[in-house]
Amino acid sequence: MTKVPKVALTLKQFMLRQEVLKLYREIFRTIRQVPDKHSQAELRAWARHDFQTNRSQSDEVAIKMLMQHGRRSLTELKTSLQLSGVKEEGK
Repeated sequence: MTKVPKVALTLKQFMLRQEVLKLYREIFRTIRQVPDKHSQAELRAWARHDFQTNRSQSDEVAIKMLMQHGRRSLTELKTSLQLSGVKEEGK
């Protein structure tokens, strides 16, 4: 059985992919701080769904717009946690 090699990413694509993965990890780290386990599960499902839905996106401009939306959502979640008195991990 021969494996077909994956298409190599350009440096720009690689860097953008790293940014997306960093955002994904940060969203999931922040979700862990939500006190309610049911809300955590819902937020994880929402985040996974959004990332899965856009996984095949290859247009750089569209990816950057999605990243902005993700960062905005992350900021809103962090703000909500701060307002509810939840302390950030590692601080």
